[in-house]
Amino acid sequence: MNIFNKVTLQSMKKSRTRTFVTIIGVILSAAMITAVATFGTSLLNFLINGSIVKYGGWHVEFLDVNSSFVEERTHDKGVANTAAFQNIGYAALKDGKSPEKPYLFIAGFNEKAFDTLPISLISGRLPKNSREILVPAHVQIKGGVTFKVGDTISLSVGSRINGEKKLGQHDPYISGKEALVPKDEKTYTVVGICERPGFEEHSAPGYTLITKADTSEKTNSFSLFVTLKNPRQVKAYAGKTAGAGAYVLNDSVLRFMGLSDDKIINTLLYTVGGILVAIIMLGSIFLIYNSFNISLNERTRQFGILSSVGATPRQLRNSVLFEGLCIGAVGIPIGVMAGIGSIGLVIPIVAGKFGNIAYSTVPLTLSVSVSAIVAAAVVSLVTILISAYIPARKAANTPVMESIRQTNEIKTESKAVKTSKFTERIYGLEGTLALKNFKRNKRRYRSIVLSLTLSVVLFVSGSAFGTTLKRLSERTIMDFDYDILFTNQDMDDSEMFPLYDKLKTADGIYESSYQAILAYSCTVKASDFSDRYRKYADYAAPDQTVHLPMDIQFIPDSEYLNFIKKIGLSAKEYTGKDAKMIAVAKERVEKKDGTDEAFDMFASRSMTFSAAPQINDKPKLEQGQSINITFVDTYPVDVIAKQSSKKNSYVFMVVAPYSLKEKFETPDTHADIGLSFLSKNPSQSVAKMEVMIHDAGITSAYTLFNVYTTVEQYRSLTFVIDVFTYVFVIMISLIAVANVFNTISTNIRLRRRELAMLRSIGMSDRDFNKMMNFECIFYGMRTLLFGIPIAAISSWLIYEGLAGAERMDNFDYVFPWGSMAISVFSVLLIVFITMLYAISKIKKENIIDALRDDMT
Repeated sequence: MNIFNKVTLQSMKKSRTRTFVTIIGVILSAAMITAVATFGTSLLNFLINGSIVKYGGWHVEFLDVNSSFVEERTHDKGVANTAAFQNIGYAALKDGKSPEKPYLFIAGFNEKAFDTLPISLISGRLPKNSREILVPAHVQIKGGVTFKVGDTISLSVGSRINGEKKLGQHDPYISGKEALVPKDEKTYTVVGICERPGFEEHSAPGYTLITKADTSEKTNSFSLFVTLKNPRQVKAYAGKTAGAGAYVLNDSVLRFMGLSDDKIINTLLYTVGGILVAIIMLGSIFLIYNSFNISLNERTRQFGILSSVGATPRQLRNSVLFEGLCIGAVGIPIGVMAGIGSIGLVIPIVAGKFGNIAYSTVPLTLSVSVSAIVAAAVVSLVTILISAYIPARKAANTPVMESIRQTNEIKTESKAVKTSKFTERIYGLEGTLALKNFKRNKRRYRSIVLSLTLSVVLFVSGSAFGTTLKRLSERTIMDFDYDILFTNQDMDDSEMFPLYDKLKTADGIYESSYQAILAYSCTVKASDFSDRYRKYADYAAPDQTVHLPMDIQFIPDSEYLNFIKKIGLSAKEYTGKDAKMIAVAKERVEKKDGTDEAFDMFASRSMTFSAAPQINDKPKLEQGQSINITFVDTYPVDVIAKQSSKKNSYVFMVVAPYSLKEKFETPDTHADIGLSFLSKNPSQSVAKMEVMIHDAGITSAYTLFNVYTTVEQYRSLTFVIDVFTYVFVIMISLIAVANVFNTISTNIRLRRRELAMLRSIGMSDRDFNKMMNFECIFYGMRTLLFGIPIAAISSWLIYEGLAGAERMDNFDYVFPWGSMAISVFSVLLIVFITMLYAISKIKKENIIDALRDDMT
């Protein structure tokens, strides 16, 4: 070890507090960078494993290949596994509703294919022989043809031919140009219903039906699925091996490896990770740079003496960089271990929530990548070296005499520190001295203010991010009071009621309801509106006629009657063929504090309207009828989402008993049907309902929506983001706090002779404390002067990014008053505590010793 390194180590030992705080900063920086890298690796592995469970672990599929090709691929050097199924052929789907998908495609699986390619059963079982078959559910949902377990189907199986070319599943249907050439008659028994196989492309012309491969049949057409040892070679391997043949990449898996043309997931992950690492590096560079800059100030005279006896600029620069390497050698390994350990503690907390968001069958576990850890360590080391190099270069380039006299740090003229008499009268002598100290060495004080400002901006931005997400979450979930929703359009009552009676017997269902919604329009005078709504909607002329869209919700008669009694209306007056009807007519706006407010649209509580059915968003006035409406503040059953091209900001919903539905139906109207259910186990109930709907032979377009799962997904996503947002904010704030503590405490120590001189000429402890308190206030005020506006702009940009781009109605920006108040309090507290600590150290020293100390 050379003499310069020994001197550096002695200086580090002498300034133990500064060295310790710098090491803490490096540990925090390395821990956060490692945590970001480790969590990113764990999340990618979770997504890869989840997609493998859902779509299969294969990397490339070769379509319509022969048996020799299949055999050759098993011996390829880079292949880890292969699986194949027989392309038995195509059969026409009779009465199918999808013109682009007119066929059934028969695939013959062997045991290895069943093990390699995931199949999600809805009902029944897997085929055990070549006379049994598995039918995907989308044959019924999309194709409109129903197959049930136990059905026997006879198919004329053959090939698709276009001229002399044989077509496969990778070739979309060519209407009028291709022909189906039957070869064999096959009879199958349906033994199960499954989800659409993951390997079936959406553009495929045939619905994939799966049977057990018949080894006795001489089939020379296969679909081969290959898994490589190194997935990164998949494109080169596929292109080289397929030649002129067709192949399909498993993009559902490869995209999470960064090997797919769909790079949005990886771009998002790497962008977010890059931004986080950049912010961490920024905060860390401030801390470590300040630390080395302070170290330079302490050792300025030392460097001057060394230079005077022959030390070269390179030797001085290396001395400072050696200090950085020593700190890194201690801090980085501890930080890396702390980062892995912290993510290991956080992952069990959020693992269940990730299961709700993505794949419930695959656990989110800690995945440690050596390359990610090495990258994190290198980034941390680069951060340290960048932070050390700037003051190191400065140390090497400072003239010798300036270094020995220490005249380079504080260069100021009398004008720069001059204060007005008005200022002196307000602040007094103590405040004036504090202000002059602030002005005298602006570079040093700027670093403190910048560190505090960074802390304020990060804290407020993180809080704004979490708050905005929670508000969005509340908008999404606040109005749902059912777990499962079945929707359909134009289903006849004769079909709907038997289905409803069947669905409400599904396991776990304990409450249910049904409703139908018709789109109507009514004619209103602007004078009928309330003053507030007329002003809000900008209706200037009172006699203006308005065609106002509205909906009529028909609910079970018993629920309607119970609601009428609950709100104190007469059952006799509000039931019957020509009875009065109730309605909700509210305009909802969001106030500046983020809460919602609803106000009445109409001035009177009871009105008579001329209502007409609305077809294609236009009223059919010739079919209008008069209805007498009483306005109430709420409706008894939550409304389903209505199929309409226009979205209104208001709610105008007439509620009527289901027995009146026939009175308002016309041949041209389209009713939106909704069956809602509450369940103890929504996922299990939905699975049972899918089977029931399939068995009922429903071929019209429908949606079975697990509202509970969707709400839980959103809540889980919000929780996960909250956890990582606040952990990140806390960690980066700790770096900023360490920076401030290090800078302020060391600056006070560098001023010990100056402060000792003030005390030696008679400054009392009270006046001394008062001067230091003024310095605290100046730090805090300057920080808040810059920090609050920047933080406000940052929170607004976050709002624009999350909500503004969607142009949401009644979702205004809310100023983060709470986090701003916490920031103001925290800034003053951090500065005050740090000052208190530094001053207590100064006061314990002997004044004579401090005056004698030349800081060498």
